[in-house]
Amino acid sequence: MQVITDVHHARQMTMTTTAKRTSTPEVTDRGIAGIAARLREGSRRGFGVFHPGSWSMLIGGMMMIVSAFLPWVYVMVVQEIMGEPFALRGTDGPGVITLSVGCLAFAGAFIPKRKLAIAHAAVPGLVVGAIAALQVWNILAASAQTQWGSFMPGMGLVLAAGGAVVLMRAAWTMHKQGRPAPAAGA
Repeated sequence: MQVITDVHHARQMTMTTTAKRTSTPEVTDRGIAGIAARLREGSRRGFGVFHPGSWSMLIGGMMMIVSAFLPWVYVMVVQEIMGEPFALRGTDGPGVITLSVGCLAFAGAFIPKRKLAIAHAAVPGLVVGAIAALQVWNILAASAQTQWGSFMPGMGLVLAAGGAVVLMRAAWTMHKQGRPAPAAGA
């Protein structure tokens, strides 16, 4: 009978120490149910692997990943011949780079180090921003040389440019939040 009482006492002690541990103000929810709570807490304090730019980096990274598979340029010149415009997909050209740096940005949302997270947002944002600007320039130049409006931007190009803006904004926000406040007397 003593063994059963000791086991019962040990369980109560374990439950008591667990209750004390979970009563701290930190987020201790585990598993899938605790992800939203950890993201909320992380956006406030930088708890665990989540930081203030996590949501923006998740969204911007997914925008880039999805944009790689969408049409980037519609060629309207061939519409009379084929009956529909020809679509150049992102994976036919620079969308492969967009896909890879989108994965980099998405992974950066889970990095707890501030400077590394800023780099994971800024580098993909700048690279894809430059690619999108170059593609817009190519569309304008090709349209100027042929019939105006014969080349049109597709949803993938617009989504990639939007993802670049979201990531650059996240990098700037994280950079600004890390600066120390100026002294009151200065």
